[in-house]
Amino acid sequence: MGYCFTDLTNACHDEWRAYIEHDFVRQLGTATLPDAAFRHYLKQDYLFLIHFARAYALAAYKSPTLADLRQAHEGLKAIVDVELGLHVGFCQEWGISEDELAQLPEARATLAYTRYVLDTGNRGDLLDLHVALAPCLIGYGEIANWLNAQASTLRGAQNPYDAWIAMYASEEFQAAMQAELEWLNARLADVTPARFAELSRIFSDATRLEIDFWQMGLDLAH
Repeated sequence: MGYCFTDLTNACHDEWRAYIEHDFVRQLGTATLPDAAFRHYLKQDYLFLIHFARAYALAAYKSPTLADLRQAHEGLKAIVDVELGLHVGFCQEWGISEDELAQLPEARATLAYTRYVLDTGNRGDLLDLHVALAPCLIGYGEIANWLNAQASTLRGAQNPYDAWIAMYASEEFQAAMQAELEWLNARLADVTPARFAELSRIFSDATRLEIDFWQMGLDLAH
């Protein structure tokens, strides 16, 4: 009996739904999220992206095949050469300068999540690392799709957060999400029940830390 990514989300169904449908996400969709909450999230997400890039560098080190090494290299390049620049530009549109970003202290939720991912990757193998990262890469794509399926979600000029939704609903991001799903599904198909239980714990922990990241934004927590 093979496993797939859906088995991971089913194993921590309540946490996954609490993450995908978090109040922060709902308020993004209905354009009721306070500006200060979104700005705080954007700042911390910049710091998260830096550690996300470090995780891809770790993935390169952990790669057992040339194909995996190339995938990690492409992920690292995408974050460093494209995503971080786009994020800085997005922050500037919200009145957050690059100098301010460079001086930011990490919030406790940022520290907890990013170090958990890196520690998991250091202790485990490439699959452990990908599973720890999955709530971010796959989750954000699912969140955008969930928001677009809600009648209450406002799109276009009436929602100041429309550009954020559009970013993760874009063909480019959705394609990256699908590629990650295919990679995970191919490897999960071969794991034993005991190994799947280990991966489920990693996925659940990472999902709970993502929930805390949303809550940090809402609470303006440091």
